[in-house]
Amino acid sequence: MSQVADILRHKGTAVHAIEPSASVHDAVVRMVEENVGALGVLEGDRVAGILTQRDYLRQVAASERAARTLEVREIMSAPVVSVTSEAPIDECMTIMTEERIRHLPVIDDGALAGIVSIGDLVKAKSAEQSTQIQVLHEYITAR
Repeated sequence: MSQVADILRHKGTAVHAIEPSASVHDAVVRMVEENVGALGVLEGDRVAGILTQRDYLRQVAASERAARTLEVREIMSAPVVSVTSEAPIDECMTIMTEERIRHLPVIDDGALAGIVSIGDLVKAKSAEQSTQIQVLHEYITAR
């Protein structure tokens, strides 16, 4: 069974994060530039929260303040639901379903190692199942 570490290796080593004091506008610009749906929120090396597209839509729509005047700390999700890089993909999918979230921070030894999305998990699971199908097909056809 695949683990989160396999996904992070495939995605690369970039960890997308922002400071809690940054403006929400700057965070959204960074998400667009990096083509990601979530940013880890770091105070120094400590994970303080996560900012997702959903957080932005929910909080900014309900607020009369502009995104340029809101700080990330005001709308981020905290405390974070997280996993380690050794977590199995199936466990991550269960957590995401139960918590109704689409992004899951990966924290190893207290440091943000990355963020996996539901899309990352589905892609990995699909590849895993394709491999299993191929192995079974070869076994059945005695190749």
